[in-house]
Amino acid sequence: MADRVVVVGAGIVGLAVAREIGRRRPGDRVVVLEKEDRVAVHQTGHNSGVVHAGIYYQPGTLKAVLCARGRDMLRAYCAERDLPYEECGKLVIAVDAEETARLDAVQARAVSNAVPGLRRVDSAGIRDIEPFAEGVAALYSPHTAITDFRRVAEAFAADVVAAGGEVRTSCAVDRIARTTSGIEIGVGEQVLHAERVVICAGLQADTVAGLAGGDPSPRIIPFRGEYMNVVPEKSDLVRGLVYPVPDPRYPFLGVHFTRRVSGTVEVGPNAVLAFAREGYRRTRFVPGDMVKTLAWPGFRRMARRHWRTGLGEMYGSMSIAAYMRKAQRYIPAIGAADVFRGGAGVRAQALDTDGTLVDDFRIDRLGAVTAVRNAPSPAATSSLAIAQYVVDVIDGKG
Repeated sequence: MADRVVVVGAGIVGLAVAREIGRRRPGDRVVVLEKEDRVAVHQTGHNSGVVHAGIYYQPGTLKAVLCARGRDMLRAYCAERDLPYEECGKLVIAVDAEETARLDAVQARAVSNAVPGLRRVDSAGIRDIEPFAEGVAALYSPHTAITDFRRVAEAFAADVVAAGGEVRTSCAVDRIARTTSGIEIGVGEQVLHAERVVICAGLQADTVAGLAGGDPSPRIIPFRGEYMNVVPEKSDLVRGLVYPVPDPRYPFLGVHFTRRVSGTVEVGPNAVLAFAREGYRRTRFVPGDMVKTLAWPGFRRMARRHWRTGLGEMYGSMSIAAYMRKAQRYIPAIGAADVFRGGAGVRAQALDTDGTLVDDFRIDRLGAVTAVRNAPSPAATSSLAIAQYVVDVIDGKG
């Protein structure tokens, strides 16, 4: 059909895009193709549930702009659909002079991004907000929130169907070909015909974009983020979210304490190279995925720069005591004896040929194909705003 738009990937971004197309183009038939047997299986279903306020992002970038817009849209959506949304607040804590200097830079960014309600607090102020936390200074973001992004994604899927679209699971796309009449999408023996295609394939973003003739750069490098669960007896020691000051050399935020909407508390994640694109377990090894990672020139350049950090993360992955030593700098009362291993997620980190970790969202247009090539955190927070941006790109406005 000439009026069909196919979205590849039923994570929260792909479903938000499909929903926005249905809202903005009610005459178009939208079909979402997902290789798993249900929606929100990968990054959406494994994240920490934090609705970011926009503290860290370089002003003027897509992350900064779309996070601020998406945060407000998501809050309104959750209220409308009676989905969990709790503004538990976040402390970004500096524990020494070096981190205080970095905190100053973070504060300047947050002010530029108009983070609502932001304020600087001293050590006494930290304890007023989080009685068991320690530090010399902190930024407090009272409107940073938590939700359940899997439930949000499921609501988006329901919206797509209600608008006349389809969400087809167990449909892995294995070819995309341009024809004189449009685009053919192959799913095994089945062929779909579309006028436009949007790729939101997360961990497989570069592979699926390659099917459509996309550039091999950036390459997705999978990083596993492992969590510890705080024992119930100590979960009340954390009221909201307690974060370290991020290291500007890396796009990862570092190990932190996160309260979930269920009332449990997690510590993490770390950032360990995964040996498979979907390597949620340390023992999972897919040779083809590792070959792609090791063969990428950008990976070798990155590894030369950051191998010491990588070894440290691997050590923390193996040792709960080493893992928790980082976290105890911020909440000393929760140590290795107070946690047990929890789940893990895999971050689809885009890496350029020169070894640069791609920090901002990256969205490419390849004729009638639009590819979301990099959408790490805060993509879930920003999903409704990313969807608007992507549809603007499709319409030639972005």
